[in-house]
Amino acid sequence: MASSAILPSCSSFHGRSLVTSTPNSSRIPFVNPRNRHGLSVKASTGIVLVEKSEAEKVNRLKTTYLEKIVPLLKEEFAYTNMLEVPKIEKIVINCGIGEAAQNSKGLDAAMKDLAIITGQRPVKTRARVSIATFKLREGQPIGIAVTLRGNMMYSFLDRLINLGLPRTRDFQGVNPNSFDGHGNYSIGMREQSVFPEIRYDALGKPRGMDVCITTTAKTDKEAQKLLALMGMPFREGGGPTVVIRKKKKKAHHFDTKSRGRR
Repeated sequence: MASSAILPSCSSFHGRSLVTSTPNSSRIPFVNPRNRHGLSVKASTGIVLVEKSEAEKVNRLKTTYLEKIVPLLKEEFAYTNMLEVPKIEKIVINCGIGEAAQNSKGLDAAMKDLAIITGQRPVKTRARVSIATFKLREGQPIGIAVTLRGNMMYSFLDRLINLGLPRTRDFQGVNPNSFDGHGNYSIGMREQSVFPEIRYDALGKPRGMDVCITTTAKTDKEAQKLLALMGMPFREGGGPTVVIRKKKKKAHHFDTKSRGRR
């Protein structure tokens, strides 16, 4: 990994895992910030991926950011004002559904799964223009999207880093070159079944989703440091770099055409 994380994680990439064994009937209390009623989540196996002391904390990632990550970023990048310290502004999750026009039940099932994962009901994204080649009409639903902010955002990011990504098949770390140059990071996931909220036996057609993390960082280096301290498992031997594309040589191409005409 590119750098050590402040928040304790449930897994590692070198074959080591930090797990706590509990009986099958163990329950982890989870409190929804919007709903004050307690909701208990039952573990289906005898292994709990998060320690009990950490699981009982509400918004532990937000608490870790305010107490530990902010002083480290302020010291490393020499910020004079607390408002200059980069933070996560929002997280946008979108999922494209090509067969939404022919299969309305599939669209409803996708919205239900994404609502279970994020804890917030998604909205339908509709086509802006009509394209006859793809049999697409203006205003037709083609996907779903949800924007997370505040406590819901930190809760989803915590589960993504510590539960979703380590459960991905053949996972070797996320690409450190997926920054857009303005401090925003994007992750593409092929399956939603990596989240423990989704039952694998009840899952129909496997669907992927795109996760876009928007930060207030001015450079990609600051954004990568922020996400790395939060526990984002970046792939080793990489970083935000600028890719220089070489221009195609058109002179040689035109010469071969002129020779063929002769």
